[in-house]
Amino acid sequence: MKKLLISLTMLFHFASYAQEISSPGNSVAQNITVPIEAVNIEMLNSLKEDSEKLDLPNNSRLVQKADYYFNKMWYAEAAETYEKVLSDKNNYSSILLKKIGDSYYFNTNMEKAYYWYNILYNEYESKMTADNYFKYSHTLKGNGKYSKAKRFMRLYEKMQKEDTQNTYAFNAPREEVALDKIINGDARFTIDNVAINSEYSDFSPMFYDNDKVVFSSSLDSSVFVTRKYKWNDQPFLDLYVSKINEESADLKSAIKFSKKINSKYHEASVTFSPDNETMYFTRNNYGKKLKRDKNGVNHLKIYTSVKVGDDWAEPKELPFNSDSYSTGHPALSPDGKLLYFVSDMPGSLGASDIFVVDVLEDGTYSTPRNLGPEINTEKREMFPFVTDKKIYFSSDGHAGLGGLDVFEASYDVDGFQEVKNVGVPVNSNKDDFSYIVSEESQKGYFASNRAGGKGDDDIYSFQRLALEEVTHTAIAGVVTELVTGDVMPKALVMLLDENNIKLKEVETAEDGSFVFEDLDGNKKYSIKTNRKEFFQDVKEVMTTLNETEMVDVSLKKLKELIVIDDGIRKLKTDMIYFDFDKSFIRDDASKELDKLVEVMTEYPEMVIKIESHTDSRGASEYNRYLSDKRAKSSRDYIISQGIDADRIESAIGYGEDRLLNDCDGSVKCTREKHELNRRSEFIIVKM
Repeated sequence: MKKLLISLTMLFHFASYAQEISSPGNSVAQNITVPIEAVNIEMLNSLKEDSEKLDLPNNSRLVQKADYYFNKMWYAEAAETYEKVLSDKNNYSSILLKKIGDSYYFNTNMEKAYYWYNILYNEYESKMTADNYFKYSHTLKGNGKYSKAKRFMRLYEKMQKEDTQNTYAFNAPREEVALDKIINGDARFTIDNVAINSEYSDFSPMFYDNDKVVFSSSLDSSVFVTRKYKWNDQPFLDLYVSKINEESADLKSAIKFSKKINSKYHEASVTFSPDNETMYFTRNNYGKKLKRDKNGVNHLKIYTSVKVGDDWAEPKELPFNSDSYSTGHPALSPDGKLLYFVSDMPGSLGASDIFVVDVLEDGTYSTPRNLGPEINTEKREMFPFVTDKKIYFSSDGHAGLGGLDVFEASYDVDGFQEVKNVGVPVNSNKDDFSYIVSEESQKGYFASNRAGGKGDDDIYSFQRLALEEVTHTAIAGVVTELVTGDVMPKALVMLLDENNIKLKEVETAEDGSFVFEDLDGNKKYSIKTNRKEFFQDVKEVMTTLNETEMVDVSLKKLKELIVIDDGIRKLKTDMIYFDFDKSFIRDDASKELDKLVEVMTEYPEMVIKIESHTDSRGASEYNRYLSDKRAKSSRDYIISQGIDADRIESAIGYGEDRLLNDCDGSVKCTREKHELNRRSEFIIVKM
């Protein structure tokens, strides 16, 4: 995506790269003494990277020049210079290949990014990071290589799980099912390229004054000077306005929006109050010249302006802006009381998150609130647009086709519902973003840098088609092994109705996936999954009309229930608890006993004995009697589930003779501590 919000995209995503260097000749390493107790993983990774830098080919001035461009986020120049260095294969190194790949990736040239990431993987697989795998999988999707992309999504997930500091729950099998659903989904839109598009970036449309659209463009209309942005070698962005053709929804004859708003740097991503008298927009942080933070990064800020006559007043920046992080992509709610925006401020979950503030009656704003993990991921969430029913935004952190995809999520008083990809043809394997729509007419606009456009980013009009009367309600999912996360083909998945009657059954495919289609909407079903040597799994699912409910199923191996405890082989279930002074089998206990039955069924030679215990409350003789009844209740339940009585050698109660804690009546204990002693154990006599 090549635009201001390239600037925005970048500043959000890549602040970690933005180390300011005073000249291309600066050294990359310094001697710093650090106490051993202060050493952390970040420092070690930094030292590793520095050592790689020192191994660069001759540490040449050309490499230093490329690094200088890269660190200043001038990715067009960086890519061109790295190309010169790497034209000689003897100059290959993991760090240079990462940087040239990143230079193209940040400029969304997925073909070139894929080319260099592919070399990185083939030549330096051991030095690939989780971030490298994520970007590589995205470039694969960006080049239509979806099967291979799935494999690298799994590698990315595996590396994330190995990183104990990473709390982001990426689920590769779930992403694969979602990806297949998007690829194979029905096309519910018609789209058209609008007339105002130029050879440069045109994007971020916004409705204005009922019959107009204001948008951002790097079309340079100056006569004498073309000022270009170092990131992608395009002119700086300004705001333009065009009238909507009521019949065709086309946009023609664009003119610059306002001299008071447009400056010599970037302006983009505008939103208007319901009365069109107040506007918010994104601009570079500058005074007489661009302002940079201590790392040399020029951040973005949100500005507001009020209408005065036929023009706009001098813009004022919002109070939650900062010289240390970026804010941008403002979007007002339909009533004008909530202002959504994008930022990488402290408290962000990922590279850029969507936040919201209250617009108060006195003209002030509340403290920014992160929309949370229901919307935001560890990657980029950008370009929010809000109606009275849904929030729309672009992301490369949710399951998509490559680059940024457009997503939607309904919301109510309880918060946001499930995030859903709006599907093709709005989304493609390139960047698709800045989606706006009239909920009433289901017409709107979005931007994309897909093939076949007039320039870099183009604006497209769309009409969202009404759903057919035939429903597309479904339940889909992926079956994986609980411990390893490996997908499980040939697992038997059954669909049951509310009365536990089997309706359908399927075997999972080679990628572990399954789907049940043509279901009733707003109805409760059960998904029962079986596979030899694994515990059965049952999940309840409530369907939604014309939606696909995603279900994750993880199966646990039966043999994992067999453990050695103090030298004794046992079946390790969760505690089989009994109510105080009772011997009947509780519902939670029956579920644990069912697991035991599954294992004994799988191992037909297994013989067990049951030992049951009580807490210390009550007379010791009575407790022995009560525990014996509990042991025999457990035995009778197991036999009732089809296990031969001869395979249970004994079922004996020991009362309070074998307590697990010090709750013997001499100290005061909580109810929970006493309950720990009310248990049954299952000892394996032979297998």
